[in-house]
Amino acid sequence: MAELIKSQAEILEKLNISELNPMQKEALEIIPKTENTILLSPTGTGKTLAFALPLIDSLDPECEHIQALILVPSRELAIQIEQVIRSMGSGYKVNAVYGGRAMSKDKLDLKHAPAILIGTPGRVDDHFANERFTKEAIKTLILDEFDKSLEVGFEYEMRGIIKDLTALNKRILTSATQGVSIPEFVGMKNPTIIDYSATKVSKLEIKTVISPDKSKLSTLLELLNHLGNQQGIVFCNLKDSIQTVSDFLRKHKIAHGCFNGGMEQKDRERSLIKFRNGTYQLLIATDLAARGIDVPEMEFIIHYELPLHEEEFIHRNGRTARVSAEGTAYVLKWKDQRLPEFIEMTDTADISIKSVKKPRYWETLFISGGRKDKISKGDIAGLFFKQGELNKDQLGIIELKSDCAFVAVPRELSEDLAAKLNNSRLKKKKVRVSVI
Repeated sequence: MAELIKSQAEILEKLNISELNPMQKEALEIIPKTENTILLSPTGTGKTLAFALPLIDSLDPECEHIQALILVPSRELAIQIEQVIRSMGSGYKVNAVYGGRAMSKDKLDLKHAPAILIGTPGRVDDHFANERFTKEAIKTLILDEFDKSLEVGFEYEMRGIIKDLTALNKRILTSATQGVSIPEFVGMKNPTIIDYSATKVSKLEIKTVISPDKSKLSTLLELLNHLGNQQGIVFCNLKDSIQTVSDFLRKHKIAHGCFNGGMEQKDRERSLIKFRNGTYQLLIATDLAARGIDVPEMEFIIHYELPLHEEEFIHRNGRTARVSAEGTAYVLKWKDQRLPEFIEMTDTADISIKSVKKPRYWETLFISGGRKDKISKGDIAGLFFKQGELNKDQLGIIELKSDCAFVAVPRELSEDLAAKLNNSRLKKKKVRVSVI
């Protein structure tokens, strides 16, 4: 099940973390001693590490079954937590399962049971119902973003899953906000609460932008021209609104990606990949992007449509000004529109001046080989430097997956590079290279 188990000190050294923050230190002290813990802390403060370190310490290296289950409300959060725990290099196997992923991949991963299983309620419930693994060794249950995963839409699956976990002796619930009451079926009796939700950990500035017209599209364009080459997210409430904004921005030749729950999983993942590597500097998204997605630190977010609840306002704002960084949340308001009670009217931003900083345009290349082919990022960089004849400034972010890779390159060179490098050999595999 596990091999070469790492100590906490070794894990922190691997992650290049010299010291934990106060929230993480308190979690590390309290979680091992308590049966039921609620951890509340702002987005970007390292909650995953805060619960993962004591979790790994509690695992039995001799056990060959799943020992911990982490339930999350979205596919992206499942993927992100899996990546974080894998990056710790603990020696324990970890896998994520979620809707939209091929069931055959799940079955292959679960053939040799991980010590830690991460999943969305619907997919985990499916595996439980079909008895694809034993549940008898699952002693720890973690609900990340529990205020979302305990909403009414997930209740049926959550109730069934928790009922089946008869060996549980530890429950950990985490979120940036406590937006829901915890149902009795979760079993959170007399929980210890670690509450850092009111801690000011960032330099977030909130500014109001007034639109003279109700559609706000022209004002959004003016704001984006003012911001220039900064990276950020434009939040909408509905996927139809995303389509309207996307069509408008495309008409004005502003490169962007879209992200919402109605998209195919592959398209959602590729939007995030292109956002991470700079091909897109702008993401138009629903509140699905307010939580648990793996994206870089960004300078701003825009509330194009105002959130309906305070919790979503907090989570959206948490995507910028994370930890000690600076960032701005722009509230885009029609001149006659009333703000919700939880949004205070702030100073009006002057967006009349256009930025002189133009974005550098990248394109993303797909490579049909990955980690399982023994291909490394160094192998890919070598291919682009030698055969592609790029210099270091022309090679962007390389994102390596299990069975493929994505590489950011200057847009003007992308087609030529794809043609030149297609059918190249990386290690022992001949790979396809194409623009996506």
